[in-house]
Amino acid sequence: MRTYDFSPLFRHTVGFDRMAQLLDTAQQAQDLSSDSYPPYNIEQHNENQYRITMAVAGFGESDIEITQKENTLFVSGKRAESDDTVTFLHRGIAGRGFERRFQLADHIKVDGATLVNGLLQVDLLREIPEEKQPRKIEVRADGAKAIDQKAA
Repeated sequence: MRTYDFSPLFRHTVGFDRMAQLLDTAQQAQDLSSDSYPPYNIEQHNENQYRITMAVAGFGESDIEITQKENTLFVSGKRAESDDTVTFLHRGIAGRGFERRFQLADHIKVDGATLVNGLLQVDLLREIPEEKQPRKIEVRADGAKAIDQKAA
């Protein structure tokens, strides 16, 4: 596996620490071989709504834990101990535990989660604070300053 050194880029930037962290995380994620379980989709429904859908067959609501810490979403699953009296002739449904991490952009919050027919759906919503939204600035000829506080 190739390793890329991005440090020359960061010598000329200030305040882009999060970008450096994202590049390092992406590089580490490529090195993991067990990154394919469970399979997932990421959907965008509109400009501010997203959904992560994960195939978690065999897991119940009590087996899955979803946690958001700052800009990272953690989804983990651990099945309860199974009955030892059952002998499997073929075991094709994966039941191993998992932990998946998703890096979220600023102002993305978890809006809810559902588990239906073996699919875990985590709804995400971008909520931009009022002070960060664009505002319209009126141009006036008389030199007075006027700012419209409404979003553009």
